[in-house]
Amino acid sequence: MMLIDHKFIGKEYEPDEYEIGREKMKEYANAVGDMNPYYHDKAFGKESKYKDNIAPPCFASVYNLLGCGKMFLDPELKINFAMLVHGEQEFEFVKPVKPGDLITTTGRIADIYEKGKNDFIVFEGRSTNQNGELVAVGRATFVIRGGN
Repeated sequence: MMLIDHKFIGKEYEPDEYEIGREKMKEYANAVGDMNPYYHDKAFGKESKYKDNIAPPCFASVYNLLGCGKMFLDPELKINFAMLVHGEQEFEFVKPVKPGDLITTTGRIADIYEKGKNDFIVFEGRSTNQNGELVAVGRATFVIRGGN
């Protein structure tokens, strides 16, 4: 039994903007236990301590899938939150993200399919920096459990 209509495949949501903050980037690296010196100021000399830092690649989870909330709350989809489960998540990292970058992410429903009594909905976010360069593509698959 199809819970989510396939006509919504390709539906796009308004873009989200997120400015990469040095402190948030470091907090994320600390939270996941990644002490790579490129994510922390302490790796660099005093005169270049801010110049070469980059965000941990999985920091994309902070900015890339912001649009999922818009999809979840989309009244046309009528998602039953009691039946919603996060299935999987993946990223394609294209270009490093640095402190001060302004990231714009456009989200869309990339796919909807059925397996057994469950529907699967795949949300895709495409993130670009302030220069219009693609930095990351993220995909999250959600399961809407059926079972009447």
